[in-house]
Amino acid sequence: MVSGPGLRSTDSHAAIHEAAIYEAKELNQMIQKLLMENEEEKALEVAYIAVEHWETRTLRHAESEEQGLYKEIVKEQPDLKESIIELTRDHNTLRWLVQEIKELLDAEGMSEEILERFYALVYVDLYHNETEEKILPNH
Repeated sequence: MVSGPGLRSTDSHAAIHEAAIYEAKELNQMIQKLLMENEEEKALEVAYIAVEHWETRTLRHAESEEQGLYKEIVKEQPDLKESIIELTRDHNTLRWLVQEIKELLDAEGMSEEILERFYALVYVDLYHNETEEKILPNH
């Protein structure tokens, strides 16, 4: 699979990352506000929207990178294989957190503990994006 121009262009790739992170932060703030207002049911609804956001935006993007861009990078620059393994590990961490959030939401409803995991997703993804964007200009 060959990656599309959006993934290969550093600027457009960064824009994809920034938009997804911005949306995730907004959802986190909404959840936090609803929890502070003791609106647990509404917070739970927004939490499920946030899970869907992570699955359809970030994790789908990650899958696309793994199937195309990352393979291309390793093929063209084998010395970046270790970096690509690390980036893929970041994706796996994001997948694990999203799955854990889904299971906790289904079992317990919304809580501060789950909100902490949503914030963890943002921080892992910010670190991942920064690292990835350093590699892209060299590709």
